[in-house]
Amino acid sequence: MVKFSENLERELESRLLFLSLEFDKPIKRAEASMLEINSTLKKLKSFILRTKFASDNEEIDFFKNRKPLILSKLIYYNDIYRIETRKPSGGEKMIRKYYQTELFKLKEFFEENVDFYGYYRTNSTFLDHKYFIRRKLDIKLSVDSFVFESDHRFSTSHDYKVAKIVANDLLEVYLNDEILKLNRHGEEQYSISTPKTKLAWSDNKTALIELIYALHYKGSFNNGAADIKEISAYFEAVFNVELGDVYRTYLELKNRTFRTKFLSGLEDLLTEKMNAGDE
Repeated sequence: MVKFSENLERELESRLLFLSLEFDKPIKRAEASMLEINSTLKKLKSFILRTKFASDNEEIDFFKNRKPLILSKLIYYNDIYRIETRKPSGGEKMIRKYYQTELFKLKEFFEENVDFYGYYRTNSTFLDHKYFIRRKLDIKLSVDSFVFESDHRFSTSHDYKVAKIVANDLLEVYLNDEILKLNRHGEEQYSISTPKTKLAWSDNKTALIELIYALHYKGSFNNGAADIKEISAYFEAVFNVELGDVYRTYLELKNRTFRTKFLSGLEDLLTEKMNAGDE
């Protein structure tokens, strides 16, 4: 069960990464991404309907952690598509107000579900058997109305709500980034103080791409909302290096016998220097 879900998640991440490189416009990227995610959810549902969970704990883990991880991406890209297709064509002030209104909607959702937010954020488990076991619907637990119409073979009372929380976190980052872009664009002068010394990447390019992908998957930039194309472009500009087709290089890394040669070497080197300093 866990292995199947994890494999689907990895495959989906690879496809979404490819789409982020292929499409620059958020609407086109969202359209293509939703198709991929929907296809993955269908495969996941088909597998669940013909598979029996080994225990209640396994079922809880699936509907609390596995399914929402994928479903949240569908909700996120659907929101991006909705927001961008309805964005007003007025000036920056109007667009900024539009994005701020969308941020306010996220706040409203939080306030309407503050108790469950607290339960989920604190990694509580005492109600998991009601929230994340199928056919354990308790209308006293503030369920959404659509739950009554959902396929109870592949959903619980709160798996969608978890996915919505995760999606909203991503959407908040996206909206704040868009507002920040508008603010920067609207300023007559925008400058960042940079060191006088310029650094150029002098190691091989494959090593840098290995590092970039590791940071991307770790979610180290913009709370995980920055895509690989943006991160790569930033590193190219800062370190004065042309990385070329980073996705093709990533595929070559995956096919290597020793995939993380650079990162593993860094770890060994740092550990060696730290140990030497302890002596």
